[in-house]
Amino acid sequence: MELKDILSKCDHTLLAQTATWDEIKAICDDGMKYGCASVCIPASYVKQAAEYVAGELPICTVIGFPNGYDTTAAKCFMATDAVENGAEEVDMVINLGWVKDQKWDDLLAEIKAVKAACKGKLLKVIIECCFLTDEEKIKMCEIVTASGAEYIKTSTGFAGGGATREDVALMAAHMTNGKKIKAAGGIASLQDAEDFLKLGADRLGTSRIVKAVKELEAKGEL
Repeated sequence: MELKDILSKCDHTLLAQTATWDEIKAICDDGMKYGCASVCIPASYVKQAAEYVAGELPICTVIGFPNGYDTTAAKCFMATDAVENGAEEVDMVINLGWVKDQKWDDLLAEIKAVKAACKGKLLKVIIECCFLTDEEKIKMCEIVTASGAEYIKTSTGFAGGGATREDVALMAAHMTNGKKIKAAGGIASLQDAEDFLKLGADRLGTSRIVKAVKELEAKGEL
């Protein structure tokens, strides 16, 4: 797989609690230089970052992150606020307690509400696979497929477990209607990235792929 093809699927990510504007700016510079799909950054930096990249790179942010138990109204406000500040893509976390309580209708209604609040921008739905059984993951594939959201996403990267090859393969078998998969959390190498893409992921949430490419450049191997 061509390096540029891998990079074009990466949401180059910085969601550390202590992220500074200089660090966000560097992520944006890298995203533009390496042709990433987007940069995924905290909501408080979206407006500044959108102005900085001036249309050269989509800005993605996260809402209800990382725990997912904000109210639906709060998530909708965050989604609209992000979009109005310049976000092209929104990654939301579902209410995981509702999954355990089998509140499937509530989960579907919330995702639909957040999708509407995104005002036509792209929505990815984080289901935090490390907390779910395979049966729950399959049910969430069905709900996301029915919801109007464009993507299902494996993980926040903040819950102790990230994307696994098994989870992406399971999602690929159960996502229909052209809905896509984002693998995130723990994608550490170019081999990881290629594996996840071959298994059916269309996006990768990672900070380390651009870093790996930079290391290859520094060694003169590119």
